[in-house]
Amino acid sequence: MAIGPRQELRQGQSLVMTPQLQQAIKLLQLTNLELAEFVDQELERNPLLERQEPGQAERGDGGSPQVDKDAALESRDTAQATTASDIPSESEAPLDVSYGEMYDEAGPGEGLAPSGGAGTTTSYGSGARESDDGGNVIEETVSEKPSLHHHLLEQLYTDVTDPTERAIGYHLVHGVDEAGYLTVDVTAVAEQIGCEAALVEKTLQRLQAFDPPGILARDLRECLALQLRERNRYDPAMEALLSNLDLLARHDEKALLAACGVDGEDLAEMIQELRALDPKPGLAFSHEIAQTVVPDIFVRQGPAGGWIVELNTDTLPRVLVNQQYLAVLGSRAKSKDDKLFITERLNSANWLVRSLEQRATTILKVATELVRQQDGFFVRGIQHLRPLTLRDIATAIEMHESTVSRVTANKYIATPRGTFPLKYFFTSAITSASGGESLSAETVRHRIKELVDGEAADAVLSDDRIVEILRAANVDIARRTVAKYREAMGIPSSVDRRRQRASSTWKSR
Repeated sequence: MAIGPRQELRQGQSLVMTPQLQQAIKLLQLTNLELAEFVDQELERNPLLERQEPGQAERGDGGSPQVDKDAALESRDTAQATTASDIPSESEAPLDVSYGEMYDEAGPGEGLAPSGGAGTTTSYGSGARESDDGGNVIEETVSEKPSLHHHLLEQLYTDVTDPTERAIGYHLVHGVDEAGYLTVDVTAVAEQIGCEAALVEKTLQRLQAFDPPGILARDLRECLALQLRERNRYDPAMEALLSNLDLLARHDEKALLAACGVDGEDLAEMIQELRALDPKPGLAFSHEIAQTVVPDIFVRQGPAGGWIVELNTDTLPRVLVNQQYLAVLGSRAKSKDDKLFITERLNSANWLVRSLEQRATTILKVATELVRQQDGFFVRGIQHLRPLTLRDIATAIEMHESTVSRVTANKYIATPRGTFPLKYFFTSAITSASGGESLSAETVRHRIKELVDGEAADAVLSDDRIVEILRAANVDIARRTVAKYREAMGIPSSVDRRRQRASSTWKSR
């Protein structure tokens, strides 16, 4: 057999992940804010793209030079192009692939922009109950609060005159987090500014007398102690109580009585005093902007029954190809490089318009099927939330499971029952003990919470007892699953709940 190089021709099929295809896939999982930022960047890079403002007429008509139809895409804005009838099939969807100064500290005012607006819709029939028509629009205004750092610096430059202590105080103030706690180490500050750690500690103690009480504490115990000193209520018994906050968290009344050396009545009063304190005094000066989730999809009932699913067009960027400017550039392009540049920019602009259209229609298609599958939840509540997987939706709409995963990532849907992430409706199944219809994990969690909320003070339900009750209701569930769901919801164990309710000094959850 001769050994040597030779040429062969082979045919095969493979998916080539071009940069544009990779970007189109990425668009599916972007949030509305990330998408708006991406489109802004494309508008800056591509002179042939323009944003269509409401009421703006599309360009390309009225005496402008004709453009070769093969070289330019008809000017369409992405919101207008998105209709239920435009939803692409599996073969048409290119996105469906399996893969300053010290005092300049004040923060911005806080506000909450309303979300709303009509969107592209799709609907189907259902025997649903009537509900208020409105789209679940939330409006809220939060008043502006002063910056915590600004508030502390004002006190620093008013009360502290020594230049060294003022410099130390400046570093300490800028080491305070939004809750009011000191996040920098005293020794590290001393090394940074070149002084004795004792002087930093002395300055810190002086700053800890600033308003609000409890500020610049290094931990919860110190924060509460500072507030008690302010009220002249920091005695040895209270000091012992603060040194045993772990016992307080476990509601171990017997151990606390021994540690503090007081009777039950005094301990109850001490605990009530602690409850009146603020564990995060800095939050009153938070300067972050309060925001609400802006939904990508609205669900509402139609006038004749059934659910109407519509896109929130306020979150859809409106971009189009400026045909008039394209014609002007085309007529003036003389060199090969100029023509190549125009062609590349045109292809990029056309791709972006098509990708935004298909992103919108794909989201609408997935959301419509999700609402159809979870009709029981929208009509009758969480008890009727069905077990649902990404594969169920993907099979129903004939798309790949990874596409559905990308579409539902970081997307929110506003419904008559509230605003939820799309991922909320995908839950694992808990089998029925009698072989009937399975229940969703979210429904089972809701039942566990109802059982705990309804238990009597002298009949606290153990995890084993909850399992027995659920199995009697045809829910086949293991004890460890009940414990996992209970812990995820922040519900204490039966031992801790019994201890809470055994004494009137503890408030229930």
